Amino acid sequence: MNFEKMVQKEKKDYDLIFSDKNAVFIGSATCGNSAGAQIAKKTIKEEIEKVAYDIEMIDVGCIGLCYAEPIIMVIKPQKPAVIYGNVTKKVAKEITKSHIINDTPLPEYALGSWGQGEIESINPLFEKKSMKMQERRILRNCGFIDPTDIGHYLAQGGYSGFIMAMSMDSSEIIEVMKKAGVRGRGGAGFPTWMKWQFCIDSNQETNYLVCNADEGDPGAFMNRSLLESDPHSVLEGILIAAKTIRAEKAYIYCRAEYPLALERLKIAIAQMKERGFLGENIQGSGFNLEIIIKEGAGAFVCGEETALLASIEGERGTPRTRPPFPTTEGLFGKPTVINNVETMASAALIMQKGAEKYSEVGTDSSKGTKTFSLVGQVKNTGLIEVPLGTTLKEVIFDIGGGIVGDGEFKAVQIGGPSGGCISAQHINTPIDYDSLLGVGAMMGSGGLVVMDQSTCMVEVARYFLEFIQRESCGKCVPCRLGTKQMLDVLTDIITGKGTEKDLLLLNDLAMAIKKGSLCGLGQSSPNPILTTTRFFMNEYEAHIKDGVCPALNCKDFIKYVIDSEICDGCMVCIKSCPVEAISGVKDEIHIIDTDKCVKCGTCRDLCKRKKNAVKVINAQ
Repeated sequence: MNFEKMVQKEKKDYDLIFSDKNAVFIGSATCGNSAGAQIAKKTIKEEIEKVAYDIEMIDVGCIGLCYAEPIIMVIKPQKPAVIYGNVTKKVAKEITKSHIINDTPLPEYALGSWGQGEIESINPLFEKKSMKMQERRILRNCGFIDPTDIGHYLAQGGYSGFIMAMSMDSSEIIEVMKKAGVRGRGGAGFPTWMKWQFCIDSNQETNYLVCNADEGDPGAFMNRSLLESDPHSVLEGILIAAKTIRAEKAYIYCRAEYPLALERLKIAIAQMKERGFLGENIQGSGFNLEIIIKEGAGAFVCGEETALLASIEGERGTPRTRPPFPTTEGLFGKPTVINNVETMASAALIMQKGAEKYSEVGTDSSKGTKTFSLVGQVKNTGLIEVPLGTTLKEVIFDIGGGIVGDGEFKAVQIGGPSGGCISAQHINTPIDYDSLLGVGAMMGSGGLVVMDQSTCMVEVARYFLEFIQRESCGKCVPCRLGTKQMLDVLTDIITGKGTEKDLLLLNDLAMAIKKGSLCGLGQSSPNPILTTTRFFMNEYEAHIKDGVCPALNCKDFIKYVIDSEICDGCMVCIKSCPVEAISGVKDEIHIIDTDKCVKCGTCRDLCKRKKNAVKVINAQ
């Protein structure tokens, strides 16, 4: 069967789901499954079996609304599909009886409806902006196709970009990528076309392609979600890139902690072979390609490209001195292009839709869209996609819904441990490569960790430094010893042992590590300190000079007390205290023994639900 006929058949089959069938899509990526998606699926199945109702149940990927998981979508013939959120076992039963069996939707549980490719709000509680302000291009299929069915991907125009690329030579494909203006989505933002061209210019017989799916940043899950929800989009990009640089072997480096992503990648690769999109003489073009999955052991440093190459080669994952760069001397000493998951999916999108379509959004120097994982103290956590140039304020307040509990925004960490903390004064900063560098941060792979006023910025810097120091490969002295010394200084500050000299020492260490470290991860490791001291120096000084933690977060500076005006003697705090530091009798005011208290916060968390009588104050 030729490609056009193959696509027509698959599109017809996919469209039948929405025109002639009763179906339920179950959001079955890692986030959905963790929240109970399979329990909801089992419940629906049990309910429809009682009445012998004919319905098709399809596992799909992540639609991105992680705060509303588990998510299902109910499809009835010739009607808009309805998306339901927070589908517990009880809710699943109600939806099954009312909507699935009796055709009566339940707006009180609905997030929106999907028809003609758009998501509309049908529930006033659902924030329209959270989806309307997004530009779903890379994530266009996520949550709407079965990631284990290549037919669903073909029905959405999948592999048409590769078919187009087969009719072009390398220089023509590179010109398309150049015109699109796509830059690497792994963090540094290096022009993709230029990296491909450097590899070709090496004039070697053997070239390699590597897709970096390591994604080790805390709070980042963009690559994992894309691989779990739409693996063929990444694989099509790999085909296009490999064809361009004349590589006959491509590697996907994915950490073993992503079992579902790996499972779906393996299924997708097997389907590619069955349909003639992989192997020898692909689609009769004379182009050959083998894709090999390399499972990493979860070392953060292997996100650095030369350390990643060492790991694939079976060596310890440590960075190499550059030059030579991988495009000249990379995997097994041969020219190698390394692009991340989203860059590969972008290549597929560009070849499917055209450079003009891709570059119609974004800024002059940062074209297209970018996916982000939005986490922390924000109401609508999840996976989002916005045009580059969208401001932090729009992402956090319009798409994210603002701060949990309507609190006050304080900062956002972008770019992972190697990124930086951006303060409230820069809330209108556009998210693009150049603007972020201007405030001392970097795009990174796309993690956004939102913080409110309860966050201590000194502790934030210490947390990320602890992560970096633990993950340092130890190869070069500045990173190995410098990050340890910076961590020790930060630990002194949050435990009340800091001095004013420590602030100068932190700055000197940061600059020395930036200049002396071998790899990009080491060079960027001081960023959490440099940005927090730049924007939140008052918090460092408060810890050192005043002996207080303004955020009431650091244990050595605070104590727990009970407000006698609020306490009604309910005994909840006494029963919850693990060290018996609270005394009192029922219906009388309780007292906390600050000498015994370990400041675990359990009493405060439980009391918040009732009277909020337990307070945290500075010890001084």
